[in-house]
Amino acid sequence: MLRARTAVVAVFAANGIAFAAFLSRTPALRDDLGLSTAELGLLLLCLSGGAVVGLPLSGPIVQRVGPTHAVAGGAITVSVGLAALAAALFAGSVPPAALGLAVTGLGMGVWDVAMNVEGAAVERRLERSLLPRLHAAFSLGTVGGALLGAAGAAAGVALSVQVLAVGLAAPLAAVVAARSFLPGHVQVLPDERGTRALGAWREPRTLLIGLLVLAFAFTEGTANDWIAVALVDGYDTSEAAGALAFGVFVTAMTAGRLFGGQAVDRLGRVVVLRATATLALAGLLLVVLGDAPAVALAGAALWGLGASLGFPVGISAAADDPARAAARVSVVTTIGYTAFLAGPPLIGLLAETSGILRALVVTVGALVLGLVLAGVARPLSPGRARAS
Repeated sequence: MLRARTAVVAVFAANGIAFAAFLSRTPALRDDLGLSTAELGLLLLCLSGGAVVGLPLSGPIVQRVGPTHAVAGGAITVSVGLAALAAALFAGSVPPAALGLAVTGLGMGVWDVAMNVEGAAVERRLERSLLPRLHAAFSLGTVGGALLGAAGAAAGVALSVQVLAVGLAAPLAAVVAARSFLPGHVQVLPDERGTRALGAWREPRTLLIGLLVLAFAFTEGTANDWIAVALVDGYDTSEAAGALAFGVFVTAMTAGRLFGGQAVDRLGRVVVLRATATLALAGLLLVVLGDAPAVALAGAALWGLGASLGFPVGISAAADDPARAAARVSVVTTIGYTAFLAGPPLIGLLAETSGILRALVVTVGALVLGLVLAGVARPLSPGRARAS
C-alpha cells in the first residue's frame, strides 16, 4: 500500500510540473508568437479543446485498461504535445502551437482522470482523507514548474527550451511511477459496465458535485492562466514578477491542500468549502482592486488558499460509494476540468476590451456558485449511497 501511495503522489506531482511548464510564462508564450491578449486566450482554448475531447473518453479508458496504462498513455500524449509546442515556439508559428496545445490537452484529460480514480481507490484502502494531499502533490509540482519558469525568465532561457525539457522529463517520471499503482483494473459492478456506466451522468447528486467542482476549478484555472499576466499588464511589473505571483498562488494552494485534510476531518466538508470560497473571494478582490504589486501578491496567497480544497473534496464526495466510485469520479472530474481548462481562456476576450483586472471579476460568479452548492458534498449514509 505504501508503494502505491508513493506512486500516485509522484504521478500527481509530475502532472503539476508538466502543467506549469508553460503556464508560468504565459506572457512569454504571447510575446514569442506575437499574439494579442485576446489571441492568447484563443490559443489557450486549444488546450481546452483537446481536454474536452479526452475527458469524456477517459472514464471508459480507465475502466477498460486500468489507471496504470491510462496514466502512461496520457503522459506520453502530453509529452508529444509539449514537444510540438516547443518546436512551434522555436519557429514562431501559431498553427503548430495550437495543434501542440490540443494534443497536450487530450493527454492531460486522460492523465488527470486516471490519477484521480487511482487516488480515490488508495484513499478508500487507507480509510482516511488522502485526496487533498494528492492534490497538494500536484500543487508542489506546479510550484516547481513556477520556480523553473521564474528562474528561466530571469536568466533569459527561451520558453521553447524550457517546455521541451520539462515536457519530456515529467511525463517519463509519471510512466515509471504508474507501474507501482494498485494491482488490477478499476472494479465496477456488472450493472455498471458498458452503456449503463453512463447512468452516472443522470444522477442529480453527482451532477451537482460536478458543478461544485466546476466552480472551484474555474477559480483555480483562472489564476493558473492569468495571474502572471495580471501582474505584468495590470500592475506594469516584469515577467519575473508575474511568474513570482503564479508561484505565490500555487504555494498557497499547496499549503491549503497539505493541511486541509485535517480541517475537513474536524469541521466537515461543507464548512470547509464555504470558508475556502470566502477566502478565495477576498483574495480575488485584492488582486483586482489592489493599488500595489505587494497587495496583489497578498491577494494571490488568499486566492490560492481559497481555491485549494474544492476539487479534491469534490472527488472524495463523488467516491463515497466504493461500488460506483469509478463512474462518478469520472463524471465529476470531467465536469470540473472542463471549467478548469475551458473557462479561463475566455477571460482573454474580455481582457482585450476591459483590461485583465476587470476581466477577472467574472470569477466572482463561480465563487458564489461554490458557496451555494457546498451542501451537496455532505457524506452519503450507507443506505443512500447506492440510491443517489
